[in-house]
Amino acid sequence: MPAKKDKEAQGVAPVQFLTVAEVAAMMRVSKMTVYRLVHNGELPAVRVGKSFRVPEKAVHSYLEGAYFDAG
Repeated sequence: MPAKKDKEAQGVAPVQFLTVAEVAAMMRVSKMTVYRLVHNGELPAVRVGKSFRVPEKAVHSYLEGAYFDAG
């Protein structure tokens, strides 16, 4: 039987999850703002028990899409 390869060896990076507080600190907004983004579907999240975890890549994608030209 062939040995199992772990996902990192196969080229699939593990998903890094952040708490709402960590996302708020990263974005420099309040936790309530992050909760609003999650509940409105603008920021994907996974519910773990009573709390949410947000994939780090989703935060970066959201911020990249939020840029606008103010000029």
